[in-house]
Amino acid sequence: MKTPIRTGLVGYGSVAEKMHAPLIDVCPDLDFVAVVERNGNRCEEKFPKVKTFRSLEDLLDSESVDLVCITTPNEFHFPMAKKCLLSGKHVVVDKPVTVHSWEAEALQKIAQEKGLVCSVFHNRRYDGDFRTLQKLVAENTLGRLVYLESHFDRFRPQVSENWREKEVPGNGITYDLGVHLIDQIALLFGAPESIFADIQKQRKNAVSDDYFDISLFYSGFKARVTAGVLVNVPTPKFVLLGEKGSYQKFFLDVQEQAFKEGRKPEGEDWGIESEERWGKLYLEHETIPLSTLPGDYRVFYQNVADAIQKIASLQVTLPQTIQVLKLIEAAFRSAREGKKIHQTDGGW
Repeated sequence: MKTPIRTGLVGYGSVAEKMHAPLIDVCPDLDFVAVVERNGNRCEEKFPKVKTFRSLEDLLDSESVDLVCITTPNEFHFPMAKKCLLSGKHVVVDKPVTVHSWEAEALQKIAQEKGLVCSVFHNRRYDGDFRTLQKLVAENTLGRLVYLESHFDRFRPQVSENWREKEVPGNGITYDLGVHLIDQIALLFGAPESIFADIQKQRKNAVSDDYFDISLFYSGFKARVTAGVLVNVPTPKFVLLGEKGSYQKFFLDVQEQAFKEGRKPEGEDWGIESEERWGKLYLEHETIPLSTLPGDYRVFYQNVADAIQKIASLQVTLPQTIQVLKLIEAAFRSAREGKKIHQTDGGW
C-alpha cells in the first residue's frame, strides 16, 4: 500500500479554505496534516487532525510534511516556494507560480537539482467547459479554426480590500484571471507568434488593473482573452469559429460555486453541468446542444500525488507556467508601448 503524502497548507484565506483544503482532504494519496495561519485556528476547527503553525519556518522545522501548498498573496510565492524546495519539500503554488518569469526559472532549477515536484494550481485546466473545448479541437469538429474568444467577466463595481486590488507586486486581474485564460490558450495551441494587449484600470479609484483584452496571434488563427469587473450582462465563456461551424458556451464551470456553497468535492456527480447550461454547436444546417464534459479539480492534486510517487508524469509543469508568465510580461509591455510584441521580441 502507498503511504499518503503528508501535506501542509500555507495560508488560509478564502481560496485555501473553500478550495485547496477540501481538495487536499479528499485526495486519497494526500494526508492533510498541517496549516500555517498567522492568526487563529480556523482550519483546525474544520479539519481537527490538522496542526496549526504560525510561520512557514516553524512548519519546515517541524519536519512534519512532505508536500507544501502555498496559497499566500503572489509576492510571497517565490521566496516561500524557494525556501520549501531548499528544505527538500515538494511544492504546489497557487497560480501564478511567481510574479516574474526569472523567479519561476530559479524554482525550476532548484526542483530539478533536488529531484522534487513543483507544480502550479492551474485548476481552470479542469473546468468542464475547457475540457469540452479541448475535445472539440482534438476531434477537429469545426474543421480549420480561425478564431477563439474566451471571457471571464464579472460585475464588481466597488474596489475591495482584497490584496489583489492593493498596490502590491503581482496585483490585478491580469495576474489573476489572465493567467488562467492564457494558460488555457497555450495548452490548446502552444506559444503564439505575437501578442497585443489592452490593460486598464476602469473603476474609479482602482490602483490595480481590472480589465484586460489580450489577443494572441498564430498563423491563420487568433485567440482573444478578456475579462472585466464592470460587465453586468451575460457574455459567452467561449466562442470558437471554424470552417465547418461555431461553438458558443455561456456560464462558468459549476465547481467554483459548489466550493463557495461548502459542498465537499466528492461523488460521481461532482462537476456535472445541467443541460440548460450546455453550449451549442452551430453547424451549416443544424444547431446542436453539446453536453459539457464533467469538470474535476480533484484531478490536479491526484496527479501531483502520482508524480511524487513516480507513477505518473506531472500535468502542470514549471516550463508551461514560465511560458505563461512570459506571455503576461509581454502583454504588459504591449499595453505600455501600444504595439504588438512578437515572439522574437518577447522571448517566450
